[in-house]
Amino acid sequence: MTVVTQLSRTKISARKWLVAMPLALLTSGCDWVVMSPSGDIAVQQRDLVLISTGLMLLIIVPVIFLTLFFAFRYRQSNKAAKYEPNWDHSVGLELLIWGIPLLIIIALGALTWTSTHLLDPYRPLGRIKPDTPTLANNVPVGNLVDKQQVGNGANGAGKPLEVQVVALDWKWLFIYPEYGIATVNELAAPVDRPIRFQMTSSSVMNAFYIPALAGMIYTMPGMQTTLNAVINKPGNYEGFSSNYSGAGFSGMRFRFHGVSDAGFDAWINQVKQRGGGLNRASYLQLEKPSEKVPVRYYNAVEPNMFKLVVEQCVQPGKVCMSQMMHGGKGGGDSHAGMAMPGVNGGKGPQDSSERVEGALMKDADEKGSGNHWTAPADIKQDGANSAPGSQSNRNHTMLSPSTKPGTRPVANG
Repeated sequence: MTVVTQLSRTKISARKWLVAMPLALLTSGCDWVVMSPSGDIAVQQRDLVLISTGLMLLIIVPVIFLTLFFAFRYRQSNKAAKYEPNWDHSVGLELLIWGIPLLIIIALGALTWTSTHLLDPYRPLGRIKPDTPTLANNVPVGNLVDKQQVGNGANGAGKPLEVQVVALDWKWLFIYPEYGIATVNELAAPVDRPIRFQMTSSSVMNAFYIPALAGMIYTMPGMQTTLNAVINKPGNYEGFSSNYSGAGFSGMRFRFHGVSDAGFDAWINQVKQRGGGLNRASYLQLEKPSEKVPVRYYNAVEPNMFKLVVEQCVQPGKVCMSQMMHGGKGGGDSHAGMAMPGVNGGKGPQDSSERVEGALMKDADEKGSGNHWTAPADIKQDGANSAPGSQSNRNHTMLSPSTKPGTRPVANG
């Protein structure tokens, strides 16, 4: 009997494993970093997802339960179910059906409105942790003037770490303007210090995403986007592109290191000792499409490199977008005809004293005309001519509006 019992238990255990194996296979590739993030912004986004899901489940679960309950209770074979063919209304049931969803929609709307503003990626951080505001020596970061006031400590977070991000084909370039260094496919930041990312792309639209840190932000050529975030736990996190951008998209990944202040200083020194220089020529080489690029360090970066990338004028001799938009002093001649042409005698808009106000900004008396109202198309004017371009067909306006609703003055030819 003992042997038979053991064999039975072994069979039952094996069946349990066979039942659980498909579920284990389905979830083996899941990474729950989005549900267990390490940055305050990502934590708030996680909470928003959970709260919104919970509120919606307050409707979904009862509806599913009641659907199954009514289908079972009022099945054809259940003769004990009460048959009421003339029942059509219940005040209590109507309040339940409409009142609870309405309250949930109001709650979701309020939650969405507040979180949309509080978690705006362009909004400077108001805190680095639930109990730690973004302050430096009790002075708001936005009001800092003297760099001596900046620092992390008991009074709050210090000045944000500026990181300029360029999405290349197919790698990531990170520039630290405060330290004059740059890296490829490696990013580091001190724990509990605000980070301000300024992002752009060299060629096509891409998306910057570190799930443990914050949400996804798009990068676009010729434009600059912003993300404010903070990492609260030391660790080695994964970052990647979440927007398909071509053949090497799958390898467009990088590592993000959350380190202590001392660890960050050591990392900066490592980059400065091992890296080379990043100038226009080396950037143009780096910009060329390449896949699975190893980590690279640059111990010096040409000034305004990120601005040149945004304005798409890294290549020597190429006109920057800002210069194209406002043209040259003499009608754009200083930019070899690529700038916007001058107006009113060839004067460009560089000197504010020479700028001419456009017609749309002028009053009617300044333009020598008043408001016009087009006459109805179905009214035949005297002397009208069907020939294209006939001057008689252009006299279809009036200089005074209608004075009574439903009436319309007709212009004479």
